[in-house]
Amino acid sequence: MAEPRWLSEEEQQAWRAFLRAGVRLLERLDAELEEAHGMSLADYEVLADLSEAPGERLRMRDLAEMALVSRSRLTHAVDRLQAAGLVRRERCGADRRGVNAVLTPKGRRLLEEAAPTHVEGVRRYLVDCGSAAELTRLTSLFSRVTQTLAEAGRACSSDEDDGAENTS
Repeated sequence: MAEPRWLSEEEQQAWRAFLRAGVRLLERLDAELEEAHGMSLADYEVLADLSEAPGERLRMRDLAEMALVSRSRLTHAVDRLQAAGLVRRERCGADRRGVNAVLTPKGRRLLEEAAPTHVEGVRRYLVDCGSAAELTRLTSLFSRVTQTLAEAGRACSSDEDDGAENTS
């Protein structure tokens, strides 16, 4: 096994700053939405993703990808949102095996009420903390990180598929 490429002091500081800021930012945004609107940040993101989709509906598997949660975790979230009357499930028209999550009018109203709270928090705790140039660099960096992770995920899926084929 090759020797690890240890982080330099500067790299370690950047990593730790990212972890602290990311966790605290998400906790703060979640707490503000809970306090003001009785909803979690995760639920807000599901409603927001649905609101931006054509017909305010998405297949559950696509919604799970967008929401960055497992399908089982999304199922639990949609169960809660459905029980609250914020979303409904319906069979996909073209593929009767698939299920769509659909934003309800009540869900749209709650999202519209909560959006100013969320946007103000994102602005206060992230956007306004840096310059426009810093925000551009941050977007560029995290876009590359996302791309690298997506490629690694595809490579892992291919490796798993290859392994399954070799064992049959």
